[in-house]
Amino acid sequence: MSTPERAAELDRRLAAVRERVAAAVTAAGRTDPVTLVAVTKFFPASDVDLLAGLGVRDIGENRDQEASAKVAELAHRDRLTVHFIGQLQSNKAGSVARYADVVHSLDRAKIARALDRAAEREGRVLDVLVQVGLDAAGGRGGAAPDDVRDLADVVGGLEHVRLRGLMAVAPLGEEPRPAFARLRALAEAVRADHPDATWLSAGMSGDLEDAVAEGATHLRVGSAILGSRQSHR
Repeated sequence: MSTPERAAELDRRLAAVRERVAAAVTAAGRTDPVTLVAVTKFFPASDVDLLAGLGVRDIGENRDQEASAKVAELAHRDRLTVHFIGQLQSNKAGSVARYADVVHSLDRAKIARALDRAAEREGRVLDVLVQVGLDAAGGRGGAAPDDVRDLADVVGGLEHVRLRGLMAVAPLGEEPRPAFARLRALAEAVRADHPDATWLSAGMSGDLEDAVAEGATHLRVGSAILGSRQSHR
């Protein structure tokens, strides 16, 4: 249940993040738009509705069961683009295709084909990003960099998913800026074959400035906007 205090807190936090993004864009000498995706996992639909009232138009969720129920509760679903940003199994593709508008975490051809079939059943076209694994250990998910261009080609050949670009999470234990620079170079290579794949989803609460400096078009920011995680159940 929303309260005036919670609304004021979200307003304050969101304004601070927007100021950080604006400053980072200026520092990078950029004039192109940067989309702020408010990551609302573990927070209730009432928070999402408050954010929608504050002008947020993009939200991110990473657990299918939570997200599907939450999206159904939203008073302002028509105002929002829902981004699924969590690891996705092929058996969840049908569910995700019903409520998500964008999938950031496509990392295998099997998932691409499952999403394509699910989107066709729903009569939709889903925007998707190929997730790149930037850490050698693979602990944060994503396709190996050497496999990304081939996976992008698979996605590009499907009818009900639309390749928008790449996504990655900065590796643990490494400075984010060099990792995002590798992602940027790979994105440029993918765009050579897929000119419409212009999105670059990178950067979270702690490293959004580095991501903007390396060309991120979408920032996935959770705790800086919503505070520490808490169960909404």
